[in-house]
Amino acid sequence: MVEVKAQVLGGPVHLAGDTVQVCVTITVPSLDPALRAQSSDVCEVLAWGSAQIHCQCSVNESRVHLPASSPKPPEDRAVTNADTSFAPCRGERGHVVLSTKPKILFCDLQLLPGERRSFLYKGTLPCDAPPTYRGQLLKYAYKITIGVQRLGATIKLLRVPIRVIVLRGLSEACVYSESGELAPSNPFLHTPQRDTPRHTALQLIQNLSTRKNLTQYNITNARGKVVHFCIYKTSFRLGEDIIATFDFSTAEVPCVQYSVTLQSEEVIAEACRQRPSQKPMIMAYSKTHEMCLNMTHTHLLLPVPLHVTPTFSTDIVTLQWRLHFEFVTSVNEIAGPSPPSGTKDQVEWRAPSALNIETMVWDLPITILPTTPNQVAQAICMPAQQSLPL
Repeated sequence: MVEVKAQVLGGPVHLAGDTVQVCVTITVPSLDPALRAQSSDVCEVLAWGSAQIHCQCSVNESRVHLPASSPKPPEDRAVTNADTSFAPCRGERGHVVLSTKPKILFCDLQLLPGERRSFLYKGTLPCDAPPTYRGQLLKYAYKITIGVQRLGATIKLLRVPIRVIVLRGLSEACVYSESGELAPSNPFLHTPQRDTPRHTALQLIQNLSTRKNLTQYNITNARGKVVHFCIYKTSFRLGEDIIATFDFSTAEVPCVQYSVTLQSEEVIAEACRQRPSQKPMIMAYSKTHEMCLNMTHTHLLLPVPLHVTPTFSTDIVTLQWRLHFEFVTSVNEIAGPSPPSGTKDQVEWRAPSALNIETMVWDLPITILPTTPNQVAQAICMPAQQSLPL
């Protein structure tokens, strides 16, 4: 039995603009020693082998309808016009939104028992490609499909899933990088003559995620000031901690407790909604809450998970991120503990058994940026190698 094995070099996670490399190995098992002399002149013949990268989009049809698709380019029609041709997306659910040009790995390959041959496939992801995304209303899924046909047999397809992360604005940044605007300023770093899209993306991510933008908010309700909130930036990379501070020292309304939740907002384009009044889909991720009665200062430390999808936008969906705050305030004044009269005195204070409270909510938009593919690969369980018997 002939075995086809595909291994994605560099791991299963890639940035848009990367060149994905796959090592495809064809192996013919060795024969039993007793039969080796009789079959020494018999070899396995493989008619051809091809590979292609494609992205499938599937939607919740009760909530989303896809826009009218454009005609397929001539090269796509040429490879999917018959059952005997290489059709990587055959049998897959969803709509093809991206496909690279198929490449032939080999033709008329003859292998003796025990022989092995390896071929290298290279495919480049466009900078404006959609990311891998698994939402409530829409999904984008990437696969590398290797098609192999033995002489006189049917075509076998081997599909290897990969994850693609996208940086919004990378296409424009690649144009500016040619003029050196995004080049590193460190004189000890070697600057290549022409940056690759990955170098440009990593430089842009570094610039955006390290840029400080101190922002302060006085959060109030109808009865007065609740808290002074300070956040040092609003763009965060995957795996980074969101850090901010709360100042209750000048509050006019006593706050009993608060919670902060990292939420994604899945917004379908108006032209693709089944109902005009359809609301965005909200998903919650990291969350923290704290009792803050009688506190003057505290802080926020909220991690951004590595497995989520960064901020992006396509002609069908826009993924936005925000911090969702909930403050529980007391309608009445709450007397705190009295200061001790002496240094040896102890203060004992009991919280009231019942409170007349109100709840207020507030949303702060933020931007989630990608990080290095190797860091993302450590947090997801996705194999970089698949095999298929022929």
